[in-house]
Amino acid sequence: MTWENPSATRRQQILRATRTVAVVGASPNPARASNFVATYLLASTDFDVYFVNPNASEILGRPVYKKLADLPVVPDLVDVFRRREDLPSVLDDVLALDGVRTLWLQFGLFDEEVARRAEAAGLEVVMDRCLKVEHARFHGGLHVAGFDTGVISARRRTS
Repeated sequence: MTWENPSATRRQQILRATRTVAVVGASPNPARASNFVATYLLASTDFDVYFVNPNASEILGRPVYKKLADLPVVPDLVDVFRRREDLPSVLDDVLALDGVRTLWLQFGLFDEEVARRAEAAGLEVVMDRCLKVEHARFHGGLHVAGFDTGVISARRRTS
């Protein structure tokens, strides 16, 4: 049986219940997707956001932690921007914490074995989905189908 992501309704429920997010693989480089997502999370959500990257000390004016275990809190959701081959060790780090509820893997990251292992440990798993896109979709920034809500439109005005 093939693993499937939670439904859109369940993903929305996950985001509504989330208060703290750890971004694993966050980058200080503004050209990287993780930095763009981090900027959005800080500006457009009520989440307490923490960054994890062993090679950075500050991102967007916030401290960066070398590993998940160094965070001052246990996050509700861990948002992962790492290579696919790193996912098993990221999951090990997540499972070492008591209280993480959701493992969220960004666009391009999909590993059924990691998902099954995480679910067996009691985590909810979302894979190959962008936390920013999903949050915007459920909070009015994007249509449910994934396109813009119409703030900017190609329609001609009729006078």
